[in-house]
Amino acid sequence: MPPLRDSGFGPEAERPEYAGHYRLEARLGSGGMGVVHLARSSSGLTLAVKVIHADFAQDPEFRGRFRQEVAAARRVSGAFTAPVVDADPDAERPWMATLHIAGPTLSEHVKRNGPLTPDEVRRLGAGLAEALRDIHRAGVVHRDLKPGNVLLAADGPKVIDFGISRPSDSEMRTETGKLIGTPPFMAPEQFQRPREVGPAADVFALGSVLVHAATGRGPFDSESPYLVAYQVVHDEADLSGVPDALVPLIESCLAKDPADRPTPDRLMQLLCTNAPMTLPAALPTRGEALPETVPGARIPAQRQPIRAEAAPRAETTHVRARTPDAAGARAPAVDPPPPPAVPEGVAQAAPVPRRGRRRLLWAAAALAVVVGAGATSWFLTTDADSPALQTHAPRTPRVAFHPWRTTIIERPSGHAAEMPYCTTGAGAVFCGQSELPAARLSPDSGAVTWRHEGPAAGPEAISPTAPVLSGGFLYVFTADGKRLLALDPAPHGNGARRWSLDVSGYEGGAAVVADRILLTAADGTVTALDTATHAQRWRKRFPGHRLPRFRSYGDPRTAYAAEALTAGPAPATRLTAIDPSDGAVRWSHQLPGTLALAGPGASGALFLTVGDPTYDGDVTGVLRYDPATGRTRTLPLAAPLRGVAAVVHGETAYLLAEGGALQAVGERRWDTETSVSRGSAPVVSGNHLFFTAADGRLLAVDTTTGALLGQTPPRLSAARHNGFLQAVPAPVLDPARGRVYAASPDGTVFGVATADPARW
Repeated sequence: MPPLRDSGFGPEAERPEYAGHYRLEARLGSGGMGVVHLARSSSGLTLAVKVIHADFAQDPEFRGRFRQEVAAARRVSGAFTAPVVDADPDAERPWMATLHIAGPTLSEHVKRNGPLTPDEVRRLGAGLAEALRDIHRAGVVHRDLKPGNVLLAADGPKVIDFGISRPSDSEMRTETGKLIGTPPFMAPEQFQRPREVGPAADVFALGSVLVHAATGRGPFDSESPYLVAYQVVHDEADLSGVPDALVPLIESCLAKDPADRPTPDRLMQLLCTNAPMTLPAALPTRGEALPETVPGARIPAQRQPIRAEAAPRAETTHVRARTPDAAGARAPAVDPPPPPAVPEGVAQAAPVPRRGRRRLLWAAAALAVVVGAGATSWFLTTDADSPALQTHAPRTPRVAFHPWRTTIIERPSGHAAEMPYCTTGAGAVFCGQSELPAARLSPDSGAVTWRHEGPAAGPEAISPTAPVLSGGFLYVFTADGKRLLALDPAPHGNGARRWSLDVSGYEGGAAVVADRILLTAADGTVTALDTATHAQRWRKRFPGHRLPRFRSYGDPRTAYAAEALTAGPAPATRLTAIDPSDGAVRWSHQLPGTLALAGPGASGALFLTVGDPTYDGDVTGVLRYDPATGRTRTLPLAAPLRGVAAVVHGETAYLLAEGGALQAVGERRWDTETSVSRGSAPVVSGNHLFFTAADGRLLAVDTTTGALLGQTPPRLSAARHNGFLQAVPAPVLDPARGRVYAASPDGTVFGVATADPARW
């Protein structure tokens, strides 16, 4: 039989005819990772086949997550889940087939027919407790138990969707630091210590599910998911409407401390009655009859994929008024002053309101959604105008500066945007993308003064880099990386090209370092050109290096190169510091290990990240090298970090890893979780550390404590995004004006004040 076909990105890609030997007859649902189809085996067995979305099938992380889902579903017995019949995680379009289970989800039933009766809630709780006991005995933690993942089958409730479950012996490294789940049904530890989530988190979720079944809403309910997060961690559950006989049991499930919650075995004892332990095929209806719907491997319809397109806001069915305490009393909102006029053609963001309660910032950090985490069940796309983020405290008028947002290049409808790369200087903000090498923006309003457009990016397009100001010119690379251009940065210069150089023959690349253009040839020879006159200043080779690539960190007199040495019995790295003005070597030293530059400290010592010799791409520590004495000191990490971007400030290195782990190593030492799947290289100004997330958020963290200080709303492209960004551009600081500028995947650039991130 023909295999899955149409593996591209068009509509046909979501309508394959076969998965393995199973013919797909009808589409049952679609969600974050894939589409669920009704299918039949050759013997006529009715199946539910989950097929991963075509675009996600190209990403190794999603494939790894799907393998984990298949493994977790197979580990449980199937008595309380949808048994796995067959699966092929390595197919061109990965798929999994389970038995089709007739019956609505708990969420659908409550929405259509209202809450369950007390006896029905008790029987539901007993069935789910038995299911959790079975799941936990198999060494699996579900981590996303919610009404949409509970099927009301004829022989009892079934727990489905193991897309974000984690076996206790899982080695999935990409899960480190990621926050996944559905906020109203997540346990406090899922927000506070996501890497320490255990079986007790499922018990907490069970308590929340029973409240929903009994009342039609959760124990922690708000129109704002940020406030829900805070309530889960700090507030008492709202159990109004829950049958009195069940209140003590549900309260014990919702204990803040995991150790205080009962085990599934204990819950089964407490819920045991003379009533049957099964649920009827059709629970008593109070309204329209439910159709036979979702299969065992169903993906909830409300879950949206993490990709560069706008996701719908979560629908809130029940909104309850909570009695505020003295500290959190709500004050009437006051309209902000009108923003200043903005030049035509510039999109300006509305002034971002000041948050009424700083405690929401912690919840916001916990709820930051991860781009790339396809199993994430909650995607925050709320912008500054959303009621969910509006403050209840009077706003302070902004006099000198209003946050702005603008688009530097208009793209055709349906075309995925890019994140611009920016720099500051010469009284302006300069940004570029692959098809627009440079544009000059006003730092006060975001108005575009001029644009220097290039040819459309072809198949040889490279990842864009930020423009560089040096020698009175703005230096940019063409989209294919083959030419270096020097543009006129003046306001009335219109970005005119003043000079260009073919750099395609320099295997070691070209870089603007301080006031020199450094060109590294295939034989390792480095040629330095003056950035003001373009005259050659020096040409030389550096012993111990094959292809040195130099970079500077704000000091025009020093540039560094760190090159891994392939020859020899053990990994080693050659470090060299030069004066870029004349190429004079300040010092050169060979150190053991695979090292990468992080930056110099205030004392002149150089900080480097230490690579794991076993796992390529992992970082196990930070090495501090003092060139004056030749002494080294290694600061090990508690656990390896993958995909690290580092910055050094003072005598501390700050490491941001894939998955959102952020650590301070050195003079300051702390570890925090930002829940950002992919982030940019961080930048530091004073006691504030800033970085950009792949979903367009700009986040600020206190460098002394690691506490989140504020973040902007996510801004994703409305167009379909085929795959992940090659890199996330770092934000750009403007210390003189007290501002920071960042970019978003929707193609916009925005500016906010650095002084008070809580206002973002």
